[in-house]
Amino acid sequence: MANKDIKSHNNCCRNKSEHSKVKEKPSHNELELEFVNEVHIKAFAKALSNDPESDQTEHIAAVTDFMPTRQKVKTKKAPKEFEGYSYHIIRYPLMSLIFAIIFLELFLYILIRQIVNFWEYFYQWRGKCRLLREKMRNTKNYEDWIVAAKEIDTHFKYDEWKKEIPYGYYDYSLLLKVDRDLRSLRQGATENPQKLINVLQNCVKHNYAGIENVRLYSHSYYGTKNVVEEYVNEVTQSLEFARATKSLSIKEKHELFKNTYKNYGRSALCLSGGASFGYYHLGVVKALFDAKLLPSVFSGTSAGGLIAALICVRTDEELDQILTPELYTRLTPCSDPFLVWCKRWWKTGARFDACDWARKVQWITRGSLTFKEAYERTGRILNISVIPYDPHSPPKVINYITAPDCVIWSAVIASAAVPGILNPVVLMQKLKDGSIIPYNYGYKWKDGSLRTDIPVQPLNMHFNVKNTVVSQVNPHIHLFFYAPRGSVGRPVTHRHGKGWRGGFLVASIEQYLKLDLNKWLKWIRDLDLLPKVADQDWSSIWLQKFEGNITIWPHSSFLDFFYILTDPDRERLARMITVGQRVTWPKLHMISNRLRIERAIQKGRETIRRELRQQRYHDVNNRFSERNGDVGSSINHINDFREHNAVSPTISNEGTDDLSRLDDDLDDYLGDEDSVDVGIDCYYDDGSSKTGSFESDNVPYDSSSSSDDDYSAYDDINSHHEYDPLTL
Repeated sequence: MANKDIKSHNNCCRNKSEHSKVKEKPSHNELELEFVNEVHIKAFAKALSNDPESDQTEHIAAVTDFMPTRQKVKTKKAPKEFEGYSYHIIRYPLMSLIFAIIFLELFLYILIRQIVNFWEYFYQWRGKCRLLREKMRNTKNYEDWIVAAKEIDTHFKYDEWKKEIPYGYYDYSLLLKVDRDLRSLRQGATENPQKLINVLQNCVKHNYAGIENVRLYSHSYYGTKNVVEEYVNEVTQSLEFARATKSLSIKEKHELFKNTYKNYGRSALCLSGGASFGYYHLGVVKALFDAKLLPSVFSGTSAGGLIAALICVRTDEELDQILTPELYTRLTPCSDPFLVWCKRWWKTGARFDACDWARKVQWITRGSLTFKEAYERTGRILNISVIPYDPHSPPKVINYITAPDCVIWSAVIASAAVPGILNPVVLMQKLKDGSIIPYNYGYKWKDGSLRTDIPVQPLNMHFNVKNTVVSQVNPHIHLFFYAPRGSVGRPVTHRHGKGWRGGFLVASIEQYLKLDLNKWLKWIRDLDLLPKVADQDWSSIWLQKFEGNITIWPHSSFLDFFYILTDPDRERLARMITVGQRVTWPKLHMISNRLRIERAIQKGRETIRRELRQQRYHDVNNRFSERNGDVGSSINHINDFREHNAVSPTISNEGTDDLSRLDDDLDDYLGDEDSVDVGIDCYYDDGSSKTGSFESDNVPYDSSSSSDDDYSAYDDINSHHEYDPLTL
């Protein structure tokens, strides 16, 4: 009788959770919806006109950080510091000399690159090699690309390289030992399950034995060493075995998956800035989405922030509708006629109007969603980089932890506020009643790519990100990506993948010129030689870290520079999406190997949470049963307790002490674990949050629950958003 009542109670809770959490297929066309809120636009316009440094509200007609406005505006002038006579005498002659050297080296660098391109096109890619490459480049989907890539690997005999075990860029002997031990312990783990845990905790780490070295994936068009493939398969199967086995206690499993999560980390997709070049990100996202390899953590800056927001506020079903060339109808930030923006630039010093952008961006962000609301809606974590108008303050990465109530569209606009293009704007914060007010006292913010295009450190600090997949489209640094030893999925053709692009001599000259250019730019920055335009040090746009663990560089065309601040039409957007997909396909296998282990860890954490919640319900029910002698009344008592505490957590009633003691017992039993977001990396293909499947590179990954009575994984992951005394 008790089991039936408990099962009925669990089913009731699960049905309620699924009713509120399950993502049903939308019956509407996402492209036809409207989300503009004119009340919020007016509040935004009012915030832009206020001076945050004044105690009283003061209306400012026009403010620019690019050039003086055509209206008289009182501004506070910062006191100038005298740097000495020698500095002012030598500064500009020295800067002129350095720029002359930079332009000369830049010319030589471009010449070297063109010589290499000419050599590769007319000499190395001839005959059957060129036919195979053209076939691979003209494929329409990832499956056809894999077939073409395997053909070209066979032609260049890269398959033989995959079978060879020794290689200088990873510890193959260690991998062989670990693979052998895991296989033997998994087959006989009931005899010594603790040793299996020890081996997994030792080997499931970021770049263990060098298996994530890009050189392992840069020697062939598809795949890597067979030893690495077997190791990834064995680790995934061992983690799945540890999750499902009955030989390990819940506490041991909890410790295993908690430690492996912290050691292995998670992946993030970082989208760079780049004006209209940012539309190439759509192809990158579509390739990952179609392969079910989208991570749960996203970061974006400027144009990348626009695309990241578009993805993070929508469910998979909604993304499937909009990731098409028809999206061009909604990408209209540059639709103003030439005379309109010329007059605006002359009057305000900016080409675009922030309020006009706010109306257009609200469709991108599905209205005035906040970072926390977007995370709760989709499970995806959005991060947007901005920098304060004050040049001395540090950059800020906005997400649902650092600014949970910040309105996303205001952050997207701020992240695109490049001096001369868009004036700095105010971030907006949503209140509980739905109204919005200025965030952080109304101080203004601008484009984050001026200092932090790829925020690696904040992502690691907040979300344990240890693997970054970067889609880089910034036009000013696109020229300098050379990859002399090849890149992931694009081996060097010289000496069958074992040489350097253009030969060692040419590669060394290219590397010298690039490093020397970087040296001169650092010298200009450190000596403060470059004048600050719009109170901004522009040297940082070349001296940042623009790459990640895996970097995707969409191949732009020369005509893209003429459309850098224009809206795409259907044909151009279709081309950019296709190009983005094709440059992403070679990277998918490496991303897949990484995510397979991540998702095995994620699935284990979800299962442990689900089992602990069920165990807690059983323990609480048994305690009430011992006190009241009636299972049915005890379950009703628990429900009453939950309802009362949902309104006021401080209300005390019968049984509160039992629940508190149970919480203390579980904390002592499991130990403290930081409240770190676990994200939603598993895909659920039947519309529910309980079952689903992940499949990549023809290797199935089943994320279904072990029991029909389990709580939904989505509910377990997001349970920390609601006050629930019975939630771990």
